[in-house]
Amino acid sequence: MFTIDAHLDLSMNALEWNRDLRLPVTSINQREEGLSDKPDRAKAVVSLPELRKGQIGLVVATQIARYVAPDNHLPGWHSPAQAWAQTQGQLAWYNAMEDAGEMVQINNLELLNEHISRWTINEPSDTNKPIGYILSLEGADSIINMDYLHKAHANGLRAIGPAHYGPGRYAQGTDATGLMGPKGHELLREMEKLNIILDATHLCDDSFWEALNHFNGHVWASHNNCRSLVNHNRQYSDEQIKALIERGAVIGLALDAWMMVPGWVRGQSTPRGTGCNLEVMINHLDHICQIAGNTLHVGVGSDLDGAFGKEQCPYDIQSIADLQNIPAIMEKRGYTQSDINNLMHGNWLRFLRKAWR
Repeated sequence: MFTIDAHLDLSMNALEWNRDLRLPVTSINQREEGLSDKPDRAKAVVSLPELRKGQIGLVVATQIARYVAPDNHLPGWHSPAQAWAQTQGQLAWYNAMEDAGEMVQINNLELLNEHISRWTINEPSDTNKPIGYILSLEGADSIINMDYLHKAHANGLRAIGPAHYGPGRYAQGTDATGLMGPKGHELLREMEKLNIILDATHLCDDSFWEALNHFNGHVWASHNNCRSLVNHNRQYSDEQIKALIERGAVIGLALDAWMMVPGWVRGQSTPRGTGCNLEVMINHLDHICQIAGNTLHVGVGSDLDGAFGKEQCPYDIQSIADLQNIPAIMEKRGYTQSDINNLMHGNWLRFLRKAWR
């Protein structure tokens, strides 16, 4: 089944993890055997061939670079200009993948419809089709000022999450608290003028509510799960889920184990030991659908290989192509074919067509 994944850190993997994503994951992992600089070495599940194998023909692909003030001990860059330069290197990688015929940027309705037709109607048997990508910025720290936002938009940027982890220049993110303030409001105004989608993922509660109150454009949540099932500020409360539904948002379900099962201890817990499999994802899906009263606000936003690998994703995923096992699990749980279509691609497509029409 044609599938859309609304959150993949492809350029981060290519540049910071030094992975050649044109290769099968087996080749990537073989080259990383013996490396220990990152906890997920030799445990990757994402590459471009695996996306094609799994019929994941359209993704929301990120740029990401955090600015850290002197008192911020998270990993990141020491000036917004450095962060901007990092995102431009990531953009250069996407451009190189386009030049090689591996990927194609999708940034308007005409390109979207052409790409979907190529994958599902015109050339369904072509196994070498380029992966379509919608460019997103995870954390807006690298936007030096609003002139740079316009430059980014001209380069294809179509969605922004104003914050990532910790305090940000435009909003406060996961594990932080506080409001967005005047700079954040300015960012939201310019995003609205440019029709850039607001990604509410990672906003702390204070900034989340402030963003919804100050932004009248299109809102989604690319990769988020439910606080009532795993109690952490990274997750959405039922009230936040209701607010997003009222705004017509789609919420992408994330496959990071600590967000899926309660009591996860980094470096100690294992997916199999905690019973973390794709069934657990459906538990979070069920919860959102019960609040909504339908299946119109859920999608896949896997975040696979978002600084974690097989050590911290569902144990029944050997590669991202295994997302194709989700329909059978949903069917077993009583979901209809229409419901399955909604999750795997339909809701994201409907959202984009409305946002870009």
